[in-house]
Amino acid sequence: MKYKLLAASILATLSTSAMSATYKLEELGGLDNVKHNYVTDVSESGHIIGVANSLYHYPIDISYLDFTDSSFESYYDATKEAYEDIGKEITFTLDDIANNDAVNTNADAHAFMISYLTNANSGRLTNSEYQKISNGVASVYTSEGVKEQVIFDEQSLDYDGLTRSTTNLLTAVSEDGVMVGWGSDPYEKTSFTQTDEDEEETHFLRDFISRAMVISGSGDKVPLAPEFDDYGGFSAAYDIIQTNSGYDVVGTVSIDIAADPLEDIEEKCDGEDEPVSDCVEVYNRSYTSGIYNKRAVKWSLDSNLNVTNTELYGIGLTPEDDEGIAFRSSAYLINENGLIAGTSDVRYKDTDTVVTMPVVFENGEIKQFLDQEDGWDSGQAFALNNDDVIVGYANKIIEGGYRTKFFYYDKKSGSVVFPTDFFTSSSSVANDINENGIVVGQGETDIYNSSSRRREGFMYTIGEDSIVNINDLLPCYEEDGETRYKYTLAEAKAINNNNEIFGVATKTVEKTDSFGNVTVDVDGNIEYESIAVAVKLTPIDGSVEECPAEEIEQYERQSASFPWYALLLVPFAAARRFFKK
Repeated sequence: MKYKLLAASILATLSTSAMSATYKLEELGGLDNVKHNYVTDVSESGHIIGVANSLYHYPIDISYLDFTDSSFESYYDATKEAYEDIGKEITFTLDDIANNDAVNTNADAHAFMISYLTNANSGRLTNSEYQKISNGVASVYTSEGVKEQVIFDEQSLDYDGLTRSTTNLLTAVSEDGVMVGWGSDPYEKTSFTQTDEDEEETHFLRDFISRAMVISGSGDKVPLAPEFDDYGGFSAAYDIIQTNSGYDVVGTVSIDIAADPLEDIEEKCDGEDEPVSDCVEVYNRSYTSGIYNKRAVKWSLDSNLNVTNTELYGIGLTPEDDEGIAFRSSAYLINENGLIAGTSDVRYKDTDTVVTMPVVFENGEIKQFLDQEDGWDSGQAFALNNDDVIVGYANKIIEGGYRTKFFYYDKKSGSVVFPTDFFTSSSSVANDINENGIVVGQGETDIYNSSSRRREGFMYTIGEDSIVNINDLLPCYEEDGETRYKYTLAEAKAINNNNEIFGVATKTVEKTDSFGNVTVDVDGNIEYESIAVAVKLTPIDGSVEECPAEEIEQYERQSASFPWYALLLVPFAAARRFFKK
């Protein structure tokens, strides 16, 4: 739930009871063909959307590959050596993959091909001559169960099913179930011949990187394309709110291509040595801020999802004549008052350095509300209620490391508060706030591990100076009174006005391979792993238990960092946007 009324008058009376209650956790279910399931947003009326990843039986196209290439042989040898290091015998050969359909029958061979295609150090991940893999799918939670929501993907011409090459993300859902998000165009296997060459090459190409999408409760899809769509353009939708006349949707769109990347594209992307679209994507990746100048946008739609008006907002700086890089602003949130919040590029302390800061878009102005003099040099707003209180995170150097800290900003009073979280150097982010003034999010709880810290969900009530680990409000043991409680809440994603919390928990289960089969070790013993599950937590009467200490298994701690967040949302994994003229 987002963007609801903050009732300041009831904070004091509500907070004690909310924090002293225990919570009952239940799984929301998930897609059958994936390993990990997550919640991304929940409406007050109960509509739930999410994302899932680690797809079983991911389709691999080998028809265009030359298995005599030295890269295959070296990668196979390295894989074989890694197997031997753990006492495991490799169960396939390259010939098995090339000629014996091993990629569809042998889980180890299947995992090998996925690893080969996505290896970041090889360059194949971004090389258009290789199949593109996207392991995340959008999901919708209904009374009949969880279903996949396809955004732009299409049926493959090379194998059964969807191409599975697209980004798919639902970001927000309205009170009547209309969803918004964004996705990419599916890659199409295309033949290309270089100028003055006779041999055809295979390339995987797409028409656009990102396109905003609105989806009705019945499944009707309405893309929101930018007016500037050279080389596909860019648009994304992040939030939606129902209005008297229909809906308001906010996001970001491309308005043109910045001078420096445009010069490179016009000079180098001539289609002679490589496909034009591939060349453009290379430049989009090579520039820190991409090739497009982007601006925050609000689309107004009628009840039939027809766009009736489009309003663009500016950026929080004036580019100099010699600054040819792209500048960006994005609208992430809108409430019932029409207040819009998001991020914008701004100057850092009146220097030439550019940073991305949380802002409010109001009356044609872009207003920062974090004090850069306190060291905050980037951040993002994640939720906004109808009393104009914004929550999110900001970044700065703390105890020698770059940390995120959650905040709430009361626009009416102009005050910004960074509450005390788990410990001084803990990174934290606020994801949502309900009308009762309760903030939920995620923070690092492992003070001793400096590299990959354990993260857990928290609850914080405005007006109090204490953060509560939500796991402390869960049972210590299962119903038998002996077995340790199997869930750890890794992130609280949303909270409604009944103080029900929705988020992501980890639990230990039998380990499965890329086909979904249970795996065993070299001695034949079943292996175990931690997976992500979408959960709902309901407050119940009771008292908080004091659980005895327990050693945390390594695989449990590592599982708290979920791979899907690389798509967009978690600031812990987000790159620090910080560049100079």
